[in-house]
Amino acid sequence: MSRTKQPGRPLTATFVRSVTRPGRYGDGRGSHGLSLLVKPMSNGRTSKTWSQRVRINGRPTYRGLGPYPVVTLAEARKLALKHARELRAGRDPWAASRVPTFKQAAERVIGIHAASWKQGTRTEKDWRATLTTYAFPVIGPKRVDLITTADVLRVVGPIWTEKAATAQRLRRRISVILAWCIAEGHRSDDPAAKDAVLAALPRANGPRNHHLALPHAEVADAVARVRQAPALPATRLTVEFVIVTACRSGEVRGARWAEIDLAAAIWTIPGERMKTGREHRVPLSTAAKAVLDQAAELSDGSGLVFPNRGRPLSGEALRRVARRLETTIHGLRSTFRDWCGESGVDRVVAEAALAHRIGSAAEQAYSRSDLLERRREVMEEWAEYLAPRPT
Repeated sequence: MSRTKQPGRPLTATFVRSVTRPGRYGDGRGSHGLSLLVKPMSNGRTSKTWSQRVRINGRPTYRGLGPYPVVTLAEARKLALKHARELRAGRDPWAASRVPTFKQAAERVIGIHAASWKQGTRTEKDWRATLTTYAFPVIGPKRVDLITTADVLRVVGPIWTEKAATAQRLRRRISVILAWCIAEGHRSDDPAAKDAVLAALPRANGPRNHHLALPHAEVADAVARVRQAPALPATRLTVEFVIVTACRSGEVRGARWAEIDLAAAIWTIPGERMKTGREHRVPLSTAAKAVLDQAAELSDGSGLVFPNRGRPLSGEALRRVARRLETTIHGLRSTFRDWCGESGVDRVVAEAALAHRIGSAAEQAYSRSDLLERRREVMEEWAEYLAPRPT
């Protein structure tokens, strides 16, 4: 059980160790802006990070001091005092930490992901092309801790309506790079976040995607929001299962325990419940099995994995949760497909994971394998991508 803290009072080691309620907790007066940020993670646990509110170049900002318990309360106070003294002397204590420029950070992120991008795909080439053409001339030399939403708008704004798809991909890629910067402690927020950018730009002209989809970089946070949504436990688990399996809503809502082999980690959906009319095997990732473990506690004797008083959940119940995420249930499948495309997943494997038919009738006749084991690897990578990220 988390403990409460009286506003204005210093933190204690006991409080820092035991607090679980999300929020920002200040260290009282005279703490030089030190605070503890407690955030929920998608696995149900909480993360705790230290930050210090300071003024740099006349602008208030939060600077990270590291995660708890790696950095203790006593160590965080020493750091905050040290930084306050340096700021008073006119020095930026964080400038010495070699904060990278945006271009340097982009190269690091591309290098990290290049190992998972399969050879022969255009993913790395596309990333470099869009960043070199649009982002580097504007924010490439700028330190990542100084980049603002206004800077991001100067990058994507000029092409927002004329090249809408390119602009959206560019914003998402900038956001991925800045997410790495947050994880590395170079900044505490993402000025390329979807809400901040979309609020300042006009709605793009032309036909809209029928199924609104989240950028895949935002899905991990969406999972955490699903778990906090004001909905029945079965509804929340159903939406999360849709996300981690990339299956259709109807397939998940009608899932039965008799279709699931936990020992083999396979969910076999009979053809009569599939849009294609063909049986479909779904490899169950670690994340999918974790959802099933929770769903087992909801069993009501109906045999349904996600029961609602003995009946399957309604599609509208799931849509209400999806609307809180500013997406659609089917759009979550599109998000998974976008991630596959940008992660170098083979097209045939990605389409098989979505139970899509591809190629001509002759090609389908000769393609007997459902690529289960290759799909298992992809779904496990997807599960790892959705896992909580350090802040």
